[in-house]
Amino acid sequence: MTNKNNIIASALDGVKVLDLTRVLGGPYSTQILADHGAEVIKIESNLGDEVRGWGPPFVNNMASYFINVNRNKRSVAIDLTKPEGKSIILKLLENSDVLIENFKTGTMEKWGLGYKEILKNKFPKLIHCRISGFGEKGPLGGAPGYDAIVQAMTGMMSVNGHEDGGNVRVGIPMVDMGTGLYATIGILMALQERNKSGLGQFIDMSLYDSALALMHPHTGNYFLSGKPGKATGNAHPNISPYDKFKTATNEIFMGIGNDAGFARLCRALGLEELIADERFISNGDRVKNRVELTKYLEDALSEVDGAHFSEKLLSAGIPAGPVRNIEEALNHPQTLERKMTITKDDYKGVASPIKFSRSKSVEVKHKPPKIGQHSREVLIEAGYSQEDIEKMFVEKIVFD
Repeated sequence: MTNKNNIIASALDGVKVLDLTRVLGGPYSTQILADHGAEVIKIESNLGDEVRGWGPPFVNNMASYFINVNRNKRSVAIDLTKPEGKSIILKLLENSDVLIENFKTGTMEKWGLGYKEILKNKFPKLIHCRISGFGEKGPLGGAPGYDAIVQAMTGMMSVNGHEDGGNVRVGIPMVDMGTGLYATIGILMALQERNKSGLGQFIDMSLYDSALALMHPHTGNYFLSGKPGKATGNAHPNISPYDKFKTATNEIFMGIGNDAGFARLCRALGLEELIADERFISNGDRVKNRVELTKYLEDALSEVDGAHFSEKLLSAGIPAGPVRNIEEALNHPQTLERKMTITKDDYKGVASPIKFSRSKSVEVKHKPPKIGQHSREVLIEAGYSQEDIEKMFVEKIVFD
């Protein structure tokens, strides 16, 4: 995409987002939009997004937890409990395409900023995305939601970890980040639909719904078998071999999804006799006889160099790889080749994985902002006079 001056544009250039979210799901969503050209204005209180303090590590009094999901945004600090603060939001919405927030359900309505009551009629093209724990209705409607609590409540913990180790939280905030991804998809869908209808709409996102949607294949297995599933460690409930294995040097992970791949694996390990073994003919057979198959593979793998053997398998079209830590992964040549880290001055983060053939590549236009760092410039752009802005600061309606 190029503009009239033949300058390559980002995919979402011209899209304006008013971001009233905090913590993780919402900020992750808006960073995706911001990375690809959307103008995102992050609205905070004078205390700021609480994850600014979720550390160590810290830099410039900002925790890594905040830094990693808030680049390419500008911060405006407003006291939304005051009528004047609400007026600023309404002013900023005049030129916004998207409003995204994750306040407790009913909060926006209490402030006189509800979608049905006010925003839908005042800004008919506005897309309003709300992220909540459980949605507004139902026995849990309006209840607060955090990633790990929702993991526990949706069965995610019950299928994670080892069978004899108890229920275990997934090691990344999968529910928050998954909800952020779904929210981004919903916003982009609504923008596309608006091109046809000319109207905005309300998007109702919840952590609970998103967690259930992420539970494949366990939910699908339950619908067919009636069994709720259980933790299987590193093994896959539907595929074998699909597990972590020890070698003579390091651990590797292999995932064999079809019979041809299994045959290639057997040949690579000198276990050709297993190809025609009736216990392992099909994936269903291999899952049924997982314990016996695993013993054969463990014995053969105990004599190979894990890193070298993984490369051998990959070159033969067999999915396999060494188990690495975060440092090893970030510094691997493949990570560098794919430009999956992004830097500016003292900022360093993981780049967007979305890569276009024509649209502009992601860059750091704005480092993660300090609280209210851009309050003055955003208000000037919105049409407020210097005198009005200074009065707002004196009356503690806005902050920097």
